Amino acid sequence: MGDVILEDLCSATEGHAATATESDAVDGIPACWVAWPDSTEQAAAVMRVAAANDLAVVVRGSGTKLTWGARPERVDLVLDMTRMDALVEHAAGDLIVVVGAGRRLDDLQADLAGSGQWLGVDPARGGTVGGLIATAATGPTRLLHGPVRDLLIGVTFVRADGVVAHAGGKVVKNVAGYDVGKLLTGSFGTLGVITQAAFRLHPLPQARRWVSVPVAHLDGSGLPRDIPALVQQLVHSQLVPTAIELDRPASGGATLCLLLEGIPPGVGSRTAEALDLMGAGATADDDAPGWWGAEPVVDGGVLVKLTHQIAGLAHLLTALDDVCAATGLTAHLRGSVGVGAVSVGLAGVADARALARWVAGMRERAPSFGGTVVVLEAPGDLKADLDVWGPVGGLPLMRAVKGQFDPENRLAPGRFVGGI
Repeated sequence: MGDVILEDLCSATEGHAATATESDAVDGIPACWVAWPDSTEQAAAVMRVAAANDLAVVVRGSGTKLTWGARPERVDLVLDMTRMDALVEHAAGDLIVVVGAGRRLDDLQADLAGSGQWLGVDPARGGTVGGLIATAATGPTRLLHGPVRDLLIGVTFVRADGVVAHAGGKVVKNVAGYDVGKLLTGSFGTLGVITQAAFRLHPLPQARRWVSVPVAHLDGSGLPRDIPALVQQLVHSQLVPTAIELDRPASGGATLCLLLEGIPPGVGSRTAEALDLMGAGATADDDAPGWWGAEPVVDGGVLVKLTHQIAGLAHLLTALDDVCAATGLTAHLRGSVGVGAVSVGLAGVADARALARWVAGMRERAPSFGGTVVVLEAPGDLKADLDVWGPVGGLPLMRAVKGQFDPENRLAPGRFVGGI
């Protein structure tokens, strides 16, 4: 039977399929086969083979975020999209690009830079266009340019049954009933196989300045300003920052940094205002600080995403310090406090119970900061029995949508919230 399936996959991809190797495992779950389509039609043919043989399918781009979320229940087929990397269309005059899901983001940005444009995302792990949409991974500039879902204007995807569908702009027609692009964004490959996407673009700024200041923890001791108060002032100021980022290592010495973009005279005057507002110790630079936009990396490989209300930042920092003290873990926090989404690298996680206690403690305190606690990444033995996603509002509706798009539960089964 396995030989027949491989033969069918090879037929669907004109020979670009193979038996999976150990390196094709998804978050420790071994796969049976890998297929590399180079068109939407080939991807659809592969999905029809999967449907006919009840194969569980996990879509892979460059693999930079393949271990995010829960471990899939099973992986029969890895659908590798890296051959679908064409720049289909760049309408520079309309600030629109259409691109294959397998194109690397750094290659796409290089394509657009020649026309003085860029796709306004800067995730810590570059990855591919399809992975960007599937994980909704943006970076610091989300504050001004918005999240991935707001930049995506059209999408072509393959349903679990192998039927090709289109939604949004630059495509033939919409799919009635859903804003499909928004549904696919952040769905972790559980609703459909994205093969092509259309985005709206932004002009590259003529000037950029990063303004940084050392900031205190909640007591404000020894440093010019405390974090929550300064963030509130910056968010409500007239500076129009592109990003507001905080780097708060476990050992202290936190830094708050904002990015200003635009034409040189405007950036110059806003930089002067920012330096005045941020107070003693503030500095301006033409280059980003070395930590800018990168995830906190700690020994142990545990990465947690925390969301919060802007006004709840003080409560988040207090909760983080309290829970770390209670569990003996240490946390390096970094991220977009102007948006309400930060990452935490946890160190000192000796076993699954230690991580579970820390997660439970933070989730218990989550109402105080108005956010969520999601374990994005951790070694498989630490998260095997852990609900990495936590409680999610609207779960019955999400399950209903999953049932409409993938009734046989073949696309990355169990990887998303609530076991979806």
